[in-house]
Amino acid sequence: MTVNKYSQLRCKEVVNISDGNRLGYISDLDVDVTCGKILSVIVPGPGKLLGLFCSDYDYQIPWPCIRRIGDDIVLVDVCLANVRRPRKKRMRTDN
Repeated sequence: MTVNKYSQLRCKEVVNISDGNRLGYISDLDVDVTCGKILSVIVPGPGKLLGLFCSDYDYQIPWPCIRRIGDDIVLVDVCLANVRRPRKKRMRTDN
């Protein structure tokens, strides 16, 4: 499948073929703006309590680790410990 738009990726579930884990859905992309290439895809980590609260980390999966992009699923081959990144904290502004 050829991917031309971010909207075609964000609704796809990511599955790790090395252990069969469902990682979640693509939420963001890391793009090299100088050449327009996708460097990695970002998948939010699992929720802490019943999926209601965000985790403290995301999975940042390098583009070369993507093995296949299907109609509704993206297959990746990664070691989760190597692609786990701490989530950046949002600055809260109280007015």
